[in-house]
Formats: sequence, C-alpha cells, structure tokens
Amino acid sequence: MVTETYPPEVNGVARTIGLMAEGLQRRGHSIQLVRPRQNGHDFPAHVCGFETILRPGIPIPRYTQLKMGMPSRRALERLWNDERPDIVHIATEGPLGWSALAAAHRLSIPVATDFHTNFHTYMRDYGMAWLARPVAAYLRSFHNRAACTMVPTREIAEALASQRFERLRVVARGVDTAVFSPERRSTELRASWGAREEDLVALCVSRFAHEKNFALVIRAYEAMRCIRPATRLVLVGDGPLADELRRSNIGYVIAGRKVNGELSRHYASADVFLFPSMTETWGNVTLEAMASGLGIVAYDYAAAREVLSHERNALLAPFGDERAFIARAERLAHDPALARSLGKEARAAAQNLTWERIVQDFEAVLEDVAA
Repeated sequence: MVTETYPPEVNGVARTIGLMAEGLQRRGHSIQLVRPRQNGHDFPAHVCGFETILRPGIPIPRYTQLKMGMPSRRALERLWNDERPDIVHIATEGPLGWSALAAAHRLSIPVATDFHTNFHTYMRDYGMAWLARPVAAYLRSFHNRAACTMVPTREIAEALASQRFERLRVVARGVDTAVFSPERRSTELRASWGAREEDLVALCVSRFAHEKNFALVIRAYEAMRCIRPATRLVLVGDGPLADELRRSNIGYVIAGRKVNGELSRHYASADVFLFPSMTETWGNVTLEAMASGLGIVAYDYAAAREVLSHERNALLAPFGDERAFIARAERLAHDPALARSLGKEARAAAQNLTWERIVQDFEAVLEDVAA
C-alpha cells in the first residue's frame, strides 16, 4: 500500500487508508506500507504481517503540516524485485504514487488505485482555474494505467466515467459506531463552549480550507442565531484558513484539531452538524456525525446522497443551493426536537455502515486484480 498520508496525520484519506490496512491485516494479509517520513521522530514500525517503508518527503504548499513523497521509482523497484508483492495498491497520486505506479509496471505487478480527492476542482477554489483541465488530465492518465480505480460512490464513478476514466469499482466507507456514539456526550464540554443543555450547538468538523465552503457555515450559523440567540457554533479542525477564522470570529468556538476520544466527545456534545462542502468524493465526517446522533444539514451528494434521506434522517439541500442550505439550518433552529429525531434515525442507519463490511469489499477488489 502506497500513500502520501497516514495516521497520526488527521484527514479523511489518512483515516481511511489506516483502517483499510488494519482491516486487511486482521483478515490475514501481509501489508507493506510505503509512505513519506512525517517528521524527524517518525521511525518505521515492523510487526508481524505489517512492514513500514519510509521515503523522503517535502511539505505540501498551503498544507505544510502534510508532506508529499519524493520520486522513488528505483528504490521501489529494488525493494519489490527482492520481495515481490502480489499487488500494489496506490492511495494518492503524488510523486510517490507515480513512482510506485512506474515501478510496478516495470516489474509487471498488478496495480489498483484509489480516487480520494477532486484535486482538479480544487484549482478553482485557489484561483488557478486554468490548471483544472491539466490536473484532470494527469489524474485520468494516472488512474487509467491501473487495473482498476476504486471510488467511494456511484455518483463519482459516473462523473469520472464521463471524463474517460476507466475500470472504476465502487468501494464505500464505514464508521465505528462504538467510537462515535451519542453516549460520548459531555455536559462539561458543552459548558466550556458556553452552552447549557437546552441550548442548540451546531458543529462543523473539517479541514479549515477554502474548498470546504466555510463562508456558508458562518452564514448558516448567523441565520440560526437570529432565530435562537443562544445557539453556539463549534469548529473542529485546522488548516490554511485557521488564522482568518480566528481574526473574523463572531462568537464561534474554534476547538482546533481533535482525534480519537476527544473528537467523538465533540461530535456527541453537539446537536446539529453543518457540512456545506461541495468538493467531497465521500466525506467521512458525515458518517461520524450520523453515528453520533446529530441532526445533519448537508448538500445532497457524496456520502449524504448514498446513506441519508431528506427529512427521514437528515435535511439535505440541492447541490450548490446556498439559500436552501441556510433554510435547512434555520428549520433546525426553529425545531430542536426535529434535530433530535433526525439524529436518532441517522444513528440507526449508521449501525449498518461497518468498516468490517467495507474492508471485505476492498479485499474482494484487490483479490480480483491480483488474480
């Protein structure tokens, strides 16, 4: 498995790859993980059935807390020539991923890839729209050299197929409902946010970045506060917009990056989940909010379209319709009981979205490619 991000880095790709790797190991497979060295204290851990290979990396522009791997084709050729894997699975399309693709081709090793991130659409968010088509062409060239490319939703598969991506297979995502649970709710944590039990708390868990549409999070919060003045907004995450969010703070709580038990406590201690991002391929946070029993407001696409139903277990707005998104948020401010009811139904739906089933699907695709 080759990836440019992996736990303890905090992002959806790292978390997904980490859980897939752990799941394959539990099912009896031997894993060799190739990734960039994250920092000076990062050393490879070798345990039975799991080997880590670290390669040099450099910080990603605008995301200096993350690194992309440097080109390593010859090193990977030597590595896999000496100990040949049955299959190479590439999770990210950076220089390390391209090196792995080239090395595997030279050694005639089957390759599968993941499509996790709409990098070509990000170009518009960063004022580089002229790069969208070249980036899309690079991604298509990269993935079409693999025996298959795994995508998380049918929607993404259809969109990529229309752009001439080939051999697409759908493998969804899961959630651990023992980790993310309403039982993690904390009165003390809510009090630290200035929220009483009867107050409404809206939450957004996301990378603080332009492509996550934070301006709409703030507008929805302001609309909710006009209806219910005691409403609180809690932002969990970090990223390039962190300083700007702190400077323009209009009364929301910036909790910073949270992981493990602290993250699940933040989810469970809120009431409403606002997620207006329009650049997701999936959106793991949607499932985490479901499992935590929150009333979800999101756009009707990606994970929300796959696993949620409007007015049954969430309030979904037509994709890109900001007025409708804000209206959904206002509706929950008017009716907190509805948020609780939707959250209860979302929690029930999340019980069927186990990582065990997802890893089985992932394993099946890898075995098809290896065969």
